[in-house]
Amino acid sequence: MPLIDTHVHFDHQRFDSDRDAVYQRAMASNVTRMIIPAVCRERWTNVTAVARQYPGVFASYGLHPMYLHEHHPNDLPLLEQTITGNSCVAIGECGLDGTMNEASLQQQHDYFQQQLQLAKKHQLPVILHARGAVEKVILALRSDGPGKGVVHSYNGSLQQAYRLIDMGYHLSFGGPVTYTRARKLQALVRQLPLDSLLLETDAPDQTGSAHHGTRNEPAYLTEVLTAVAAIRGTGESSIAQACNRNACGLFGLPAQSD
Repeated sequence: MPLIDTHVHFDHQRFDSDRDAVYQRAMASNVTRMIIPAVCRERWTNVTAVARQYPGVFASYGLHPMYLHEHHPNDLPLLEQTITGNSCVAIGECGLDGTMNEASLQQQHDYFQQQLQLAKKHQLPVILHARGAVEKVILALRSDGPGKGVVHSYNGSLQQAYRLIDMGYHLSFGGPVTYTRARKLQALVRQLPLDSLLLETDAPDQTGSAHHGTRNEPAYLTEVLTAVAAIRGTGESSIAQACNRNACGLFGLPAQSD
């Protein structure tokens, strides 16, 4: 069953020396499509180039809250130019990060709000970062959200998850769910409706338990699939089909047979 890695930083410099080999390993593992969320203006060109070079790789453009020190207000009109001038499946990675200096939160919110408005204007989903800030992200989405998107590497509560789902958002899970100690994440994966779930690696970060301490790769998405299937007590093919269907519907990707 072909798989879709819905969140992988395949443009990252840690892949510069062997990107072709990483791509080939992904294809060999049947990870045939990937979505690359850009994190700052400096990376937009790289994301565009990688998406154009590799079949099945799709670009998303955004301003990540953790790169706040690199952002400039002029990046916002440039972001609109970029999403209209290139093939683009989403806006992001964007959102809020509650682990950063509290003084930065208003500035984070300003960039986030304007990206949400761009997503609504251009009828695009958003790829959301919400570490330590799920409640604040929910409030922003309720006010300005486009009504479609994904909270990547979700780690909020079950109640918050259902509020996001009720607003039209998906939740994505990756390598952290493969660790035996991740009981909270595993409980979420077990209880949430299958039509709300997506799979991701967040490579080169968030490596799963089988590769702890090494660079993550999109090929390792198969291990996330295996873990999710085991947690839910469901066959891997059923999980893959559902998550692929969810990803295709959210990002406007063509359906792909096995």
